[in-house]
Amino acid sequence: MVLTITLNPCIDKSSRVENLQPEAKLRCSEIVYEPGGGGINVSKALMKLDISSTALFPSGGHNGNMLNELLRKAGIKYHAVKTEVETRENWVMQETSTNRQYRFTFPGMPLEDQIIETLIDQLHAFAPEFVVASGSIPQGVSDNIYASIADAANAIGAKYIVDTSGPALHAIKGKGAFLIKPNLGELCAIIGIDRIEEDEVPAAAAKLISEGYAEMVAVSMGPKGAWLVDSTGKDYVLAPTVEKKSTVGAGDSMLAGMLYMQLKGASRSDTLKFGIACGTAATMNEGTHLFDREQAFKLFAELR
Repeated sequence: MVLTITLNPCIDKSSRVENLQPEAKLRCSEIVYEPGGGGINVSKALMKLDISSTALFPSGGHNGNMLNELLRKAGIKYHAVKTEVETRENWVMQETSTNRQYRFTFPGMPLEDQIIETLIDQLHAFAPEFVVASGSIPQGVSDNIYASIADAANAIGAKYIVDTSGPALHAIKGKGAFLIKPNLGELCAIIGIDRIEEDEVPAAAAKLISEGYAEMVAVSMGPKGAWLVDSTGKDYVLAPTVEKKSTVGAGDSMLAGMLYMQLKGASRSDTLKFGIACGTAATMNEGTHLFDREQAFKLFAELR
């Protein structure tokens, strides 16, 4: 069983407009509403791959009720911890004349301490095989929150996957997660350098493994692909060239693809290839749609 955790969930709202112009009244297309936030996106992606998961997250106010209803309609299992804090929303606007995408991401309001404690306690009730914690953290929540989730996951013997950035990622040093997925900038921040060359990535990832960050480190590099490194070796895959329409959820799709392969007992190479395939397929769709299953498997076959 897979449990995804989203500390900073949201309603993703997307629309289209011909041109973005200041001061003008812009005629937009109909709004599309999607449940969003890192872990929730992973659950959505896993569902496309016929993998059942439960999404755990705080939910409050009008947006929280909408989030719950959207997940219910999508058939995604979830457990919402009720909070008095209004769930945030994000905006994605597609400029059709240029195919440029504008993403407006808003911060989450501070959560009550009790809500955080309840979320962590829920891990014991679900007793999952994998715990996936993905996304940003709300304002005011301790940078140690993902480290605290690591302790809870370790206590029940669950494999812990983390996809976050900044101090929250740094804080899991020594916690022995199963997998982390920094990008190049995040990798540089962790090891304290300004820049890293692509061929230097495996050594840097191996350093994180030796310091107890994780058993496996996937370093995403956008259109340049990704590395996947563990204690036994490394693999690199160049991302396929496709027409990019949106980057929303590409990282979470990649994470879901890698988890899918790990659940199937696949090799490190196929784990990375399918992750790249799912992440790339997500960029081929507009708005917050994530990927199409057939596109992902087609890209995977090409990468193999």
